[in-house]
Amino acid sequence: MFSICICSLFLFINNSDVLAENENAKPLEKYKDKVSYIIGTNIAKSLVNFKEEIELDMLIDGIKDQFNKKTLRVAEEEAESVMREFSAKMNKRQREKNKLLAKGAIEVGNKFLEENGKKKGVVTTESGLQYLILEQGDGPNPERTDKVKVHYRGTTIDGAEFDSSYKRGKPASFPVNGVIKGWTEALLLMNVGSKYKLFIPSELAYGQRGAGPSIGPNAVLIFEVELLGIEK
Repeated sequence: MFSICICSLFLFINNSDVLAENENAKPLEKYKDKVSYIIGTNIAKSLVNFKEEIELDMLIDGIKDQFNKKTLRVAEEEAESVMREFSAKMNKRQREKNKLLAKGAIEVGNKFLEENGKKKGVVTTESGLQYLILEQGDGPNPERTDKVKVHYRGTTIDGAEFDSSYKRGKPASFPVNGVIKGWTEALLLMNVGSKYKLFIPSELAYGQRGAGPSIGPNAVLIFEVELLGIEK
């Protein structure tokens, strides 16, 4: 069932209304008042996506009735039915939103790769992977069955970083055939000591499913990869 955490509920007002009301508001002095207010603002933040579906007065009444252990105005059985319906409605809306985002990402990604492929030094393979050699090493090439040690930095095409072994201050190790397809293909091309910049189409990365909040559906990914060694 769709669930809403009560730690995230109050203050469902238009931002301009909040600013207007709070211009002359007195600062909170009491610790308990501050805690209560902060919980209220956190409640509001978690419900921002449902603003159009919620009546603020009823929401506050529900909190008060539950808090004061009053007889609730919606029976438990009906409440479960209503929330199942609400959950289905919200899930459908999210799926439709994801479809639009995915479609837009394909168009943006294709345009990016088309332009990027024309840049000096960028090589496009048969699969669609693009790479730029930043430093050419003279060590051996890994095989699919090898485990490699690398330093890397990953971003989306708008420059937002989602992962970096450099920031962690420690290289990463993993099997060549245990990563996304674009990485596997690139690693097989690299010599130890090389540093490549990879431009990976979504179908060679995480595809329509994406990966967490930072990598959306059908996202083209950019990686700087430094092959440090092969671990047999």
